[in-house]
Amino acid sequence: MYLSLAGQRAPWRNRGAASVPFRLSPVILWLGIVSLLTDVSSEAVAAVLPVYLTGALGLSILAYGFLDGLQQGISAVIRIAAGWTSDTLDRPKWVAAAGYGLSMAARAGLLLSASVGAVASVITLDRIGKGIRTAPRDALITTAAQPEHLARSFGVHRMLDTVGATAGPLLAFGILLVIPQGYSTVFVFSLGAAILGVAVMVLLVPNLRTRQAAGRSEPAVPQSEPGGPAQARLPRPTRRQALRELNTPTVRRLLLAAGVLSLLSVGDGFLYLLLLTSGGFNPVWFPLLFVGTNAAYLLLAIPLGRAADRWGRKKVFLLGHVGLLAAYACAGFGGLGATLMCLFALGAFYAATDGVLAALMGGLVPARVRATGIAAAQTVVAVGRLLASSLFGVLWYTLGPETALWTAAATLAAVLPGAAWLIRSASTRKPVPADAAETAQ
Repeated sequence: MYLSLAGQRAPWRNRGAASVPFRLSPVILWLGIVSLLTDVSSEAVAAVLPVYLTGALGLSILAYGFLDGLQQGISAVIRIAAGWTSDTLDRPKWVAAAGYGLSMAARAGLLLSASVGAVASVITLDRIGKGIRTAPRDALITTAAQPEHLARSFGVHRMLDTVGATAGPLLAFGILLVIPQGYSTVFVFSLGAAILGVAVMVLLVPNLRTRQAAGRSEPAVPQSEPGGPAQARLPRPTRRQALRELNTPTVRRLLLAAGVLSLLSVGDGFLYLLLLTSGGFNPVWFPLLFVGTNAAYLLLAIPLGRAADRWGRKKVFLLGHVGLLAAYACAGFGGLGATLMCLFALGAFYAATDGVLAALMGGLVPARVRATGIAAAQTVVAVGRLLASSLFGVLWYTLGPETALWTAAATLAAVLPGAAWLIRSASTRKPVPADAAETAQ
């Protein structure tokens, strides 16, 4: 196994990505399997939740908008704290494992929830778990990946993640096809997959230390792990140091652009409900809409990650939002063909933005505040999507679904050029030496 760390950003055209052979770290493979199992669990529930809430529990569209926003954004309040804890303790595996454990507990709680309030509480617990685990997990990926192929490594992880995200809705669809209204059965299978994911995380994923020596320019202290060779580790960053290292023009502009764009990211559930009504589909087919999006993500995650490493992560991130705009347009037209194109464009949007944003931020900030920096980017996006879902629920209720969607699409089209200017005009952080050379472990 190898371990490669990087403290520098990939340039717009990364020639190193073409000259250095790609090798996948086993750490990323195991983390991908954990995410696969966890997404089987979470997406099986997510695929039936809109219909379950609005149909079985009789929730209004306004209330659904609030809950969807809660699901998208509740994790934002603790993401940075989790990233900071991971950087401070230098134990990202165990911080991430705690988050996976909370989500597993939420799956068990869902079996006992029979009211809107109980479901909201369970969703809150699940999103808190997601908020805790995401930044430390992505810091582990950044630590284990080759710096020249960082976005591609994220693409491999997101591909495995999306295999689970595709299998989860298929599982839900199969259960509902055999057992109409069999939501509790879906929840039981969801819990089983979550337990397996936590077991793999605890037993098989190593606890890589992300605070490795960042080159001769940074002071390092020797540290040895039980049963392993001595390694140089950076001292713990203080809160003031972390804020100073994150408070750069490049990081500020990236966070501002990502935040503005996320304010115009309509929740998937709304798009799927609109496709369901405009296309006249039977609700039993609803989970397959998630499958379509995830299948597109699965196909595009690695190619777009590779393109981001070679041609520029910022470019691919912006092009992903063009894909989101195309998804809105297709959803507005309706029909089978437009539905398929909408799902493909939505999957392309996630493939071009999710892992790419984490790779972009992970390469911009120093190693010792890597999880905090990734968490900051994810927090901005989560808060934006929380507000977007809540606002879109109001627009849906007051203007109607089609008008609300076209309003969101027009606003996104107007904002994209400004966001592109913000990201592309960001100053480049001066290159620093690689955190460490490849180290056998």
